[in-house]
Amino acid sequence: MAPRAPAVRASRSTDLRIVDVDHQFEEFRYRAPYKFGGRSVDRVTILNVNCRVRTGDGRQAWGFGSMTLGNAWAFPAAPEDAGLGAMMALAGELVTLTGECDDTGHPIDLFRVLEPAYLRAAAALSRTRALPAPIPKLCTLVVASAFDAAIHDAYGKAFGVSCYETYRPSFMRRDLAVDLGSEFKGEFLDRYVPSAPRPRMPVFHSVGASDPLEDADVFTRIDDGLPNTLEEWIPRDGLIRFKIKLNGGDLAADFDRVVRIDRIVTRAQAARRVADWKYSLDFNEGCPNVAYLLEFLHRVREATPSGFDRILYIEQPTARDLQKDRANVMHEAARLRPVVIDESLTDLETLLLAREMGYTGVALKACKGQSQAMLMAAAAQKFGMFLCVQDLTCPGASLIHSAGIAARVPGNAGIEANARQFVPSANRAWDARFPGLFTIDGGMMNTGQLTGPGLGAVPPRG
Repeated sequence: MAPRAPAVRASRSTDLRIVDVDHQFEEFRYRAPYKFGGRSVDRVTILNVNCRVRTGDGRQAWGFGSMTLGNAWAFPAAPEDAGLGAMMALAGELVTLTGECDDTGHPIDLFRVLEPAYLRAAAALSRTRALPAPIPKLCTLVVASAFDAAIHDAYGKAFGVSCYETYRPSFMRRDLAVDLGSEFKGEFLDRYVPSAPRPRMPVFHSVGASDPLEDADVFTRIDDGLPNTLEEWIPRDGLIRFKIKLNGGDLAADFDRVVRIDRIVTRAQAARRVADWKYSLDFNEGCPNVAYLLEFLHRVREATPSGFDRILYIEQPTARDLQKDRANVMHEAARLRPVVIDESLTDLETLLLAREMGYTGVALKACKGQSQAMLMAAAAQKFGMFLCVQDLTCPGASLIHSAGIAARVPGNAGIEANARQFVPSANRAWDARFPGLFTIDGGMMNTGQLTGPGLGAVPPRG
């Protein structure tokens, strides 16, 4: 792993310095619970961060970053209240640390300095709050992501350009070798991440582990004008991508769930005369071992060859701690379908270990930080890995952030955007300002509009 270097102190005109930081929280209830990885979520707390920066030539701008505090996913070892409370307390610590940072440079230079400080703060907080387990790095990244996003956003706004326009040598003083190793000497992010977004991206509709699939599964209808079943969502949004959540641990139940979903989707698509659609399978670490995954795949291929052929990739089948799970290598499974890491991916070191263990793809997420997403996108492309972009039930500005990544990473298979399913109330203030981003048509999201300054999201007033 490449050694971390400090940010630069001798300022130039394109370097930024952090001037001011503040944060707030928002809370929303889900319209229906979302079950994944054996856990069920029915509410969300959103962390919003404002950051003011000054550049070396005197420009000033405010940036905005937003992220859901998905403690059930990022800190599963802690009870819900303890995990969320720790993340909210950590956000307060990060406000202080970010505001005290006196280094200058590009936002990725500052990320390089701030991330170790954030991790130390998380370790200290774990001790003072007597948590049942230390705050994991993934959890720290989720909290930090709103701060990192605000810094990138402010930087782009200071120069009146998309932050993706700033990933070239005229803005970045250091090449990728600093973070990714000597193979990247002389290369910058603009080699791997274009500044212009693709105009449209396919959206993966999330099928939660307890979601009703057809009318027979509905016991009490939600009367809010939105679909209640997968079969109703398909014609409403013209769905062509489906992310199937599986619990693991019960092979027969996982197998039956996939076969039944494939039957219902096939029926609904036939009614629409649609022949081309795809699946992804997400176990959220639920498979006890790789043998479980292999047996599951063999059964699905025998039962529904066409359904098996529609599987684009498999996401994080076994435990996230790869160092403790070295026996569960994915070489054989990855010969059947790409196997991507999600919860495991927290830095370059885990990416390299995953490759060694047979993983062939990575899931990029805005909730791990803009800086990390860009660096991992570059590394994955250099290593010839499969790429996808997932979210954390991101609404509002956090979805705009996630969609901006998805629309620019070459080869990305699509974007997950499930806040519209589970917490549409958190999108209402943003929906009219970004037509076709929060409301899906023909299974696609209109991402070509994401060209505004910074990350492209200006908070609505009031």
